[in-house]
Amino acid sequence: MDDQEPQFLEVGQGPKRRRLAYRWDDPGVDGSGLALLWLSGFLSDMASTKAGALASWAEDQGHAMLRFDYSGHGLSPGNLLEASIGDWLEESTAMLRLLDGRRVIVVGSSMGGWIALLLARALAKTGDTRLAGLVLIAPAWDMTEKLMWEKMSPKTRAIVETEGVYYAPSNYDDPYPLTKILIEEGRNHLLAAGNIEINAPLRILQGMRDTDVPWQHALALVDLVASDDIEMTLVKSGDHRLSTSEDLRRLEASVASLIAGLGAVRTNP
Repeated sequence: MDDQEPQFLEVGQGPKRRRLAYRWDDPGVDGSGLALLWLSGFLSDMASTKAGALASWAEDQGHAMLRFDYSGHGLSPGNLLEASIGDWLEESTAMLRLLDGRRVIVVGSSMGGWIALLLARALAKTGDTRLAGLVLIAPAWDMTEKLMWEKMSPKTRAIVETEGVYYAPSNYDDPYPLTKILIEEGRNHLLAAGNIEINAPLRILQGMRDTDVPWQHALALVDLVASDDIEMTLVKSGDHRLSTSEDLRRLEASVASLIAGLGAVRTNP
């Protein structure tokens, strides 16, 4: 599936114009008008283990799925040192527009969970009812403030303020950039005030050994969302990635249960 050439979408205007790589897979089998939209985490991309596994499952089940790379990620060019949550939200909104006319289940991992909530809130404000559900994996809501800025030492904050970027050690790869732009612009999108309207079922998958997004952070989200249709699954041995075979089956089952709840969609055994 990933050996096919990606498509590209132009987003933004002038110096903020970006070219985004995406993959649109539509087996055209279920006839439901349903599509999955995958939103990756910070510094992750559409070729990640979870995204690839969900895309393969969706194809097997006959469901359409759209996944893409944020600017500065994967196959999408861009300068991470100039990027922001607002940019990636704009890009996610543009991808959602490609699915006009379809019911959509949004699946967001880590930072993608935050962006998924922002998308859902925007849809609810306009009365748009096409969102059929959210599945969030270790949702890093308000991460730039609560999981980055508030956890920085005074010395690290000073580096961000004076040099514009701090390269934080990573458990997974090379050090990653935490920029002043990312932190300051992220404050335009914070959800901590609560009363988050999403008008769709919400399912959360969270590892209890996640050192990047503590399970308590994900649990706090439950009280911030103005909905009773919320289910959270805590995985005692789960880390941030939640990419073991058992984790992937759990993700597929969460999406399948939302699809089954729509009633009119066929799901293969």
